Amino acid sequence: MKELNMPPSAFDAEFRVAEAALARREWMVAETTLAPLSEEPLGTNDKALWDYLEARIAHMRGEEDRALSLLNQAASPGVHPAITYRVYNFRRHLLDLQRDHLTSAQLGTQLIAIAPSADQPALKRSVWHDLMRVKATDIEQAAAASIETEWRGWLALAAIANQDPTHIASELPQWQSTYPAHPAGSPLPGGLQYLQGTPAAPSQVALMLPLSGRLAPAGKAVRDGYLASYFTARKGNAAPYEVRIIDSDRYATISEAYQAAVTGGAGMVVGPLSKNAVAELALSPSRPVPVLALNQMDGALPPGDSALIQFALAPEDEAAQIAEVAFGDGARRALLLRPAGAWGDKMEQALRERWQTLGGSFSSAIAYTGQDDYSVSIKNGLGIASSEARRRQIRDMLAEPVEFTPRRREDVDAIFLLARNAAEARSLKPLLAFHYAGALPVYATSSVYHGSPDERDRDLNGLNLVELPWLLGSSPALQAELADGGNNAYPRLNALGVDAYLLQSRFLQLQAGPDLLIRGNTGLLSLNPQLQIERELVPAEFDRGRVTPR
Repeated sequence: MKELNMPPSAFDAEFRVAEAALARREWMVAETTLAPLSEEPLGTNDKALWDYLEARIAHMRGEEDRALSLLNQAASPGVHPAITYRVYNFRRHLLDLQRDHLTSAQLGTQLIAIAPSADQPALKRSVWHDLMRVKATDIEQAAAASIETEWRGWLALAAIANQDPTHIASELPQWQSTYPAHPAGSPLPGGLQYLQGTPAAPSQVALMLPLSGRLAPAGKAVRDGYLASYFTARKGNAAPYEVRIIDSDRYATISEAYQAAVTGGAGMVVGPLSKNAVAELALSPSRPVPVLALNQMDGALPPGDSALIQFALAPEDEAAQIAEVAFGDGARRALLLRPAGAWGDKMEQALRERWQTLGGSFSSAIAYTGQDDYSVSIKNGLGIASSEARRRQIRDMLAEPVEFTPRRREDVDAIFLLARNAAEARSLKPLLAFHYAGALPVYATSSVYHGSPDERDRDLNGLNLVELPWLLGSSPALQAELADGGNNAYPRLNALGVDAYLLQSRFLQLQAGPDLLIRGNTGLLSLNPQLQIERELVPAEFDRGRVTPR
């Protein structure tokens, strides 16, 4: 379909004013504009468009159930396709915020039939993105229950994409034969087309990590995760190359270590691990073989002879994601608590950008300086200090004792707690309840969880966070193998190593650029224009001291 024009309407002016107001996030103006139309005898299309715009208003106000109810009304039979297209797209947006990605994907496949030609590529990408967020077991169950051929084709392709590159390459031709005219077939989504056939693999890969200096514990944890994946793949004849381990601490510079890897026959280098080492290698005048660096430098990546992909466990990725989780839960006005300093500044910026883009606002943002400052910071952020000041003022006016219970501010419906570590979070979370904010939902990044069960984490019960799939049991066999060998003291770095192997084995798929999507153990992996791997983590919560998926 080339284009999808809206049908004529006697109330076109009112609808346009309301749309413009919503684009400016002025929902009260839109509400006022649409209110008189509720008394008019609206036809099928006008009623559907009115319901759609009212649903957007409800969403801005955090009334998600009402928004979905209005969208269901708007999707009635006989509605013009242009209005249906808007309704379904917005419904998909709400479903994604509520993490019902399977339903969103299925609705997206229905939209493909009526979408304008210009929208088709982005729509197919979004369907694939939803499917990559769905658990493999849920994909299998949906495929078994599906009776619609096109939807079953999407599900079958998603199941193939979750396998290793060797099996993907062997199974794609059969899928293409079974679904010859499928919308996902040309081009294949997520960069799968780059895994077709028998891609040439380097005869040797160099794993370049710090293994004897200050960063040796971290380097060894990454190495152990990488090798666990490598040897598992070797058992299935899916890793036809040699891995050479290089201790970067034994070289004066990281450039020397890289050149040693190249001289030794490496066709690809995985590493280095530290931010400074990545920056040094990025500035190296000669980089003849591609690099999968396990950190990311500050600033833009300079051009080089071969690709340098940066893969880091960047906490700012998580800050943006907790904004999405909170917004999907219906929060709109938040209190932000974070440590003073460069780390807190960076985290606040990432969170603030995403939260405000979604439509959220901050009632207050407080930077605390240390443990002695926790209670005062929380009191100031919640307005308790102002409430207590009013009590003293009244007491002084009356010149006698006054019975008074301090009250927190009412313009907060969520708290972002950007604590640096578990100890900090365990100190701050109980103070929120003490200061009358125990009923407010609290959101944090994975930095508040050490990575293994701890009885002290009962103080964090009810706390919402995003976490690595690895720590939620995404690869139990690999995790058990590492635990049996006593190599699981740093589970997040183990997961980084596991996904370093995954990305290296599917390196050709990175040619897809922004279309890349790979389900990993550190998150759903994608590639941004700066050649940095971005991660989408799993929403989770503390329940009886343990982290569980939501």
